[in-house]
Formats: sequence, structure tokens, C-alpha cells
Amino acid sequence: MSDDAVDAAELAETASRAVTAAGAYLRERFESDRTDADYSAMDVKTAADREAEQRVLATLRERHPGHAVTTEESGDHDGEGIRWVVDPLDGTNNFAVGIPTFGVAATAVDADAPRATATDRAVTTGGRTSVVSGAERDPHATAVAVPMLEDLYVASRGGGVRYNGEGVTVETGDTVPLSHGTVGMLIGPAVLSGGAERREWDAISEEVEAVTKRAIPTWAPVVYWGLFARGQLDGFVSYYPPEREQVAGELLAREAGAVERSDGPLSVFAADAETADALWDAAAGALDG
Repeated sequence: MSDDAVDAAELAETASRAVTAAGAYLRERFESDRTDADYSAMDVKTAADREAEQRVLATLRERHPGHAVTTEESGDHDGEGIRWVVDPLDGTNNFAVGIPTFGVAATAVDADAPRATATDRAVTTGGRTSVVSGAERDPHATAVAVPMLEDLYVASRGGGVRYNGEGVTVETGDTVPLSHGTVGMLIGPAVLSGGAERREWDAISEEVEAVTKRAIPTWAPVVYWGLFARGQLDGFVSYYPPEREQVAGELLAREAGAVERSDGPLSVFAADAETADALWDAAAGALDG
């Protein structure tokens, strides 16, 4: 779909309404202590995931009934033009055990844009793994709600990032050298399942941790993407990230003015080129080694 046919501001408003509705439900549910959960070796599911998803879907169907939707619980819903990528409860494990760090994300991308999956893998020079890069699925709009903090992040392509209604950038917070900085770390199922991807990530983590003060493995990535977009974190490193979290984070980071380095499943975002280069050298160097 051409940019001329897309109203990114309208999509951002839809995303904002959708995550706000789901976030209000999740806050009420969390405060009631009704966080029943089903646990597996790889994931946690709660009734709240499904109920929050229904609230997002209701908003999307009301405002854009012809759009496609991909959501964590019910999968793909057919449509044209725009595809909504939804994470109705990011940080389900946190939610289930009573940690108030969780969020909701809804992101609009072109319906025909390529998407990476956990099984995509190809070998390139030096053994580097490669999948669809973020630039090939440049999102139009996203919104992230963090219910227990009453935080709302909204971004649209070319429109910047608003945090609770105010414009923010990656330079909004304090600027510190990377050696004193805090970096978010995001991985997906391909890494969690073990094998070569896990060994690669272990090497990346070791090198990134060596050049930062603190590297945080995130259990609720969209929350930390929001923090990065308003300058509270100094960088973000992703490896085989889930689409539902990465597309939201990519748009927040880009519209907040972050510097990006990416190649296949590996991406690095930072507030400035020097930090981005240092993180990239550490992460990519681990793979090359």
C-alpha cells in the first residue's frame, strides 16, 4: 500500500484506543488478583490474554473492519491493505506472578509486507544468520499501553512519538557513556528453544554486557521499548525477536530519533551513532567470532 493511501495519524488513533481499552481491563484484572494462568515449558497463558485481545479486536473491527489482524491468541484474521500486529498482554509471566510490568501493543503494517517467523533462517558470510529485516516491514503506526504505570506511547510514521500526549525522543533523558548505560535485550522463540541460536545469543549477551553497565533481558519488551523511546534506556539489542513486539519497538525507536544497525535477525538501536556502533561491534563481532 502506498503512503498516499495511508492515514498514519488515523491508524495511530485507532491503536491508541485499542490498547487503552485492553489496558483498562488488564489493570482491573491485575488489581483484583484474578491472574489465573496455564504454564508450559516455553510460555504462560492467562484468561486475561484472551480477554484483552477481544477488546483490541473490538476496536479494530469497529474502526477498520476490512483490515487484516495478526494476534497472539487467535492468530490471523483475513483482510486487505493494513495488517494489525497485536500483543494483547506482553509480559504475561509478570502479570501472572504479580509483577506490574506488562503492556499492550497494536501496530499497523502493510498487509503485504514480509514478516519474519521463528523458523526463518539462512546462512550468509561468516555464518551470520539472516531473516527479514525491519526496514522491509516499516510500520505505519503503533501504540503501547503500560496499564499499571498509566503510560501510553503513540507513534506514527513521520509523526514522532508521544508519551502521555507529550512529544519525546531518545534524547529526552540523560545522556551517559555506554560504559555507564543501560541496554534492553530482546530474544524470541528461536533462541529460547536452544540450539545454534541460543549459543549465538549467549555470545552476543556476553559481549554486550562487557561494554555496558547493565543489560536487561526483557520479559515485557514493549514496556522497555517505550522507556528507550523517551530516553530512559541507552540502547536496545534484539535477536530473532517476535514480530508482535519488534514492529512496535522499531517504530517507537525510529520515530524517537534512534540510530539503527540491523542485519537479518540482529538489530541494534541507540540514542547516538557512537553508542550504536559500539553495541553493533560487540553484538555482530560475537557472531563473526
